[in-house]
Amino acid sequence: QVQLVESGGGLVQPGGSLRLSCAASGSIRRINTMGWYRQAPGKQRELVATITNGGSTNYADSVKGRVTISRDNAKNTVYLQMNSLKPEDTAVYHCNAEVATSYFTPLKDYWGQGTQVTVSS
Repeated sequence: QVQLVESGGGLVQPGGSLRLSCAASGSIRRINTMGWYRQAPGKQRELVATITNGGSTNYADSVKGRVTISRDNAKNTVYLQMNSLKPEDTAVYHCNAEVATSYFTPLKDYWGQGTQVTVSS
């Protein structure tokens, strides 16, 4: 099995910064794309940013210029640096990873439990 554990959420004032981390552990043979998604109350889960194992990134228009995704392949960890935070960034942030657990198994999506980010004065 594979586990994803997020950390780094919390309460921050508008204009502030947070850095989220997500570490993958378990039976991991290979991780392809990793990413962050968020879900605000009453809304559907939406993409924030993704990063491939080669380092190619993709960002939602709503966070471009304010958010940076990065990863440490040796640690199976993905990070999300968020700056200039706005109240509309308030949501539960979930980590996602495409993982193969052996040479013979296809990539499968795994999700973390989520970490709450609240932007409020």
